[in-house]
Amino acid sequence: MSVLTKAGSGFAILAASALVLSGCAAAEEEATTTEETTSAAVESLALKIGTALPVTGNLAFLGPPEEAGVLLAQADINAAAAGIDLELVLGDSGDTDNKAYETEIPRLLNENVSAIVGAASSGVSLQFIDQVTKEAGVIQISPANTSPTFTEYDDDGLYFRTAPSDVLQGEVLGNLLAADGHATVAMIVINDAYGTGLRDYATLAFEAAGGSVVATPSYNVGDTNFTSQINEMLAEDPDAIVVLAFDETKTIVPALIDAGFSNSGLYFTDGNLADYSADFEAGLIEGSKGTLPGPPSDTIAADFKERANALWVSEGGEELTSWAYSTESYDAVVLLALAALAAGSSDSAEMAAKMSEVSGFTGGGTKCATFAECAEIINGGGVADYDGLSGGIALNEAGDPTETAIGVYEFDADNRPQTYKG
Repeated sequence: MSVLTKAGSGFAILAASALVLSGCAAAEEEATTTEETTSAAVESLALKIGTALPVTGNLAFLGPPEEAGVLLAQADINAAAAGIDLELVLGDSGDTDNKAYETEIPRLLNENVSAIVGAASSGVSLQFIDQVTKEAGVIQISPANTSPTFTEYDDDGLYFRTAPSDVLQGEVLGNLLAADGHATVAMIVINDAYGTGLRDYATLAFEAAGGSVVATPSYNVGDTNFTSQINEMLAEDPDAIVVLAFDETKTIVPALIDAGFSNSGLYFTDGNLADYSADFEAGLIEGSKGTLPGPPSDTIAADFKERANALWVSEGGEELTSWAYSTESYDAVVLLALAALAAGSSDSAEMAAKMSEVSGFTGGGTKCATFAECAEIINGGGVADYDGLSGGIALNEAGDPTETAIGVYEFDADNRPQTYKG
């Protein structure tokens, strides 16, 4: 079975152009609709949300499933006609090498968005979190930031995430390494908040289980040669190697295997748990394992996958082959819309004050599983507790989800990650 761990406390596209996807009505117009289940008319509230997800950069493989989740959430929210008219402004986060966020974030803020969904990379989010939350007073919510840094970050209460902190993923990874019988482990680590944080928490868990971490060489975004890091790790003759990398994985892994390291001792994490069928020769990483926050892909509802894929393809995208952070992206948008509905406002601060409530952390709400169901509760004067596609969520005071999971995967002969059944 896959490894799923609950978080007890505490606790990221089609083009990079300025593409605006509008809801059923223009932002300046107000419309009224009548809920079939209530006698009162519900006045439509205009809500505009931007995205800063990876169209380009070293996490671009995460862009399609994340954007598909956002687009499907918009479609479902507007189709519900339950009081929110949602408009999306799509943007590109890029990475810390191409720095697309330097122009994209100001563009999104100039569109007067109430919230920005993104970035995927923790290191990228840290480049603009102050600009969004403290300077502009706008909500930032990431579907994929996992660095523990955000839990205590001073964000004026405007930062949230639907992915769990790497305190949890590190624990799962460290315990997985120990459970697989490894005594010594080396890690090659991207030198940013994500890589170093996950390294530290995986080390704590693995050493607590009796193992020893023998080498942790790092590299910087943009590096293309990893010979010194590989030599440093192999000199320690580790049982296993964890590759804490992004797109650089395509260079690092073949070099490790060419140097004689066994593919069965390789471990991946969410930053590189991708489909490598088109990048590596068949069987190159068969048997390698990895961890990824969120529900295992084979447990994600088929209806969600079918509708998200169909919408993505209809917008010009290619067939989705990964669902990484797709449900977290969907849930992030639904939570924003529910918070606006509960607050009766698209003001960022007023929405932020409702995020814990609509996600169920404050308690006392009625469970609901879709925007339409939750909106009916709110419009009827009640308190909604949204349990999303990614889990129970329940955002605490730090903006961290407290009800979520980590999936464990194993690569097949085609170099595609499948839910681990061991």
